[in-house]
Amino acid sequence: MESMFSSEAVTRNIRVQVQVEYSPDRSRPSDQHWFFLYTITISNDGDETVQLLTRHWIITDGNKHVEEVRGPGVVGEQPVLQPGESFTYTSGCGLGTPFGVMEGTYQMTTEGGDKFDAVIAPFTLSEPYTVH
Repeated sequence: MESMFSSEAVTRNIRVQVQVEYSPDRSRPSDQHWFFLYTITISNDGDETVQLLTRHWIITDGNKHVEEVRGPGVVGEQPVLQPGESFTYTSGCGLGTPFGVMEGTYQMTTEGGDKFDAVIAPFTLSEPYTVH
């Protein structure tokens, strides 16, 4: 599977890069179900150690239905990133339409307890060959 869509944003030296793949083997278009995998790399380009505490996703499908997802960490982890380190994980999202958009934030904290939101730039979820 090749990545068709991607995004990148940098907030306070925290770089969030996203690559998206359509997952045909986990999709059932005849049942109005499309599944997408996204691989995210969070890189600490700064000079202070940070930890990812929570995530907040805003998922909008092709019918403009918005779903918000909040929770602790990512894939069961709350990674700590020293300067120069990165953390990569893959997760998935099912949609009831062949097209959608995801965006969000990770709440980060510094060693000194300073909290901030690292932006996840919007990225497209789209079945291949679907034109919008």
